[in-house]
Amino acid sequence: MALHDPLIGTLLDGRYRVEQRIATGGMATVYRGTDTRLDRVLALKVMHPALAGDADFTDRFIREAKAVARLSHPNVVNVFDQGADGGTVFLAMEYVPGRTLRDVLRDRGALSARAALDILEPVLAALGSAHRAGLVHRDVKPENVLITDGGLVKVADFGLVRLLNGADGAVTTSTAGAVLGTVSYLAPEQIRPEGATDQRVDVYAAGIVLYEMLTGDRPHTGENAVQVIYRHLHEDVPAPSLAVPGITPGLDAIVASATARDPGARPYDAVELLAALQRVRRTLTPAQLDAEPPASTRPSPAFPTTEPTSVIQPPVEHTSVLDVPPELMDALLTGPRPYDEPPAAGGKRPGRRPPRPRRSRAPLVWGAVLAAVLLLVGGATYALSGAVYTKVPGVLGKSRAEAVSVLAAAGLQGSFTEAYSETVPAGAVIGTDPDVGRRVRKSDPVAVTVSRGPQRIAVPDLTGKTLDQARQALAAAQLAPGTSNEQYDDVVPQGSVISSSPAAGELLPVNAPVSLLVSKGMVAVPDVGGMTKDDATKALTDAGFKVQSNGLNLFGTGKVSGQNPAAGQRRPQGTTVVISFPLI
Repeated sequence: MALHDPLIGTLLDGRYRVEQRIATGGMATVYRGTDTRLDRVLALKVMHPALAGDADFTDRFIREAKAVARLSHPNVVNVFDQGADGGTVFLAMEYVPGRTLRDVLRDRGALSARAALDILEPVLAALGSAHRAGLVHRDVKPENVLITDGGLVKVADFGLVRLLNGADGAVTTSTAGAVLGTVSYLAPEQIRPEGATDQRVDVYAAGIVLYEMLTGDRPHTGENAVQVIYRHLHEDVPAPSLAVPGITPGLDAIVASATARDPGARPYDAVELLAALQRVRRTLTPAQLDAEPPASTRPSPAFPTTEPTSVIQPPVEHTSVLDVPPELMDALLTGPRPYDEPPAAGGKRPGRRPPRPRRSRAPLVWGAVLAAVLLLVGGATYALSGAVYTKVPGVLGKSRAEAVSVLAAAGLQGSFTEAYSETVPAGAVIGTDPDVGRRVRKSDPVAVTVSRGPQRIAVPDLTGKTLDQARQALAAAQLAPGTSNEQYDDVVPQGSVISSSPAAGELLPVNAPVSLLVSKGMVAVPDVGGMTKDDATKALTDAGFKVQSNGLNLFGTGKVSGQNPAAGQRRPQGTTVVISFPLI
């Protein structure tokens, strides 16, 4: 049974409540906690007491943690706060629920090319952001790659981060004989005493991580740390396809480039490695991307997994400080394998397995050259120049052909659509997404909208339609009903459209108003001949006409002898009809 952790349940700096231990590394322990002031869950990274007691180490930890806190990138675990409570030095960081890449590799073994690239690309984007900000992570490994439940990838644990300084932008390890980091992912220059290191140590480690994702195992293993260090110094990382047949030459070439023992042969930083990786990805078919490799079955002989001490299993290999005596370091750098025992009588080594034969580098070199040639023939290059991000160039007002050329010069591709514009001539670029001048990944197409010119709509024929029908027809044609006027018409029924202005067939802009002339209609004059005055007056007024009498009708019993307009003629309602009576 694990001993109770004395920090659990305590309140750091009067604010951060420590609730659960998440993981333990070589330099710190990570806890889940709560910021009681802001009521949010976070991660608390607490330095081991032995390191916290070192004033120089603590000062560097604090100084460089502040530098990391200035990073703003979606694939970097955010640092919220740094503090010390008595002898406890800690960082308050973003809590990322999910799994580490180490957990994924432990469960699944080797990954498909698509899965490996989907994980490594955001890792390189995060490291590239740090590199361009002058920071080197120096401890890139699967344990420090977090994958959320939603699939978001984040890089964590910048505990060994160093600030680039000096004219050459390098950092120097000043502690003679001390190798700081995780042995399986150390670049050769990190091992050499007082060797200058820069962002290319992260590129090397990322290449090791890619190899491990593609094959399920690390390229350099051994029975102890010294053996692994020796192989980093003297052996090239083998092509992943030697362990998993079917891996493409392009991925072999990426691993070979990233893990070159000479830093000058590697991509300059994670940004350039990401650009190269994305070029290779575009050459792979869906079948190559989704091919499932066999899981790795070879156990790692070094750094066995320790017994779990929390809800998350500890990493296979911890970050550590290895004290390498000068004489051993000299032997590692210049001599034969220092860990091999001298041969006994008869030339055999007592009690040891035969030494592992060194692999010839020639096949790997020629394999890398062949892969590069194949990729060049296929249109992909490994110049590893340019950044993964650039700015959208100015293409507004240019023709489609000109926009294609300008985007290509910036390493971008366009995705073109057309839209109407009242101000931009047909064939010219209206706008882009992202906007001109905004930052964009070179692998993402830029949405470019080209003008179709002003949109013009023909006025529909509305004659004979009711007013409601005419308005619906205008709305369907993206035109707006204008004013409505009425007029008598002896052909068009009352309430129906006589004509429109502008007339049917004329071209108008979208939502332009169209005026309507609506018929008030005509009414046939009733025949009132022979009716009495009262009956005739009622019949005419009921039909909407006015009545005027002509002639004498003293007793009101006379009969209508004539009318004007004559019976049956069509006249507008309100017209006066004159009725006449015989003279008495």
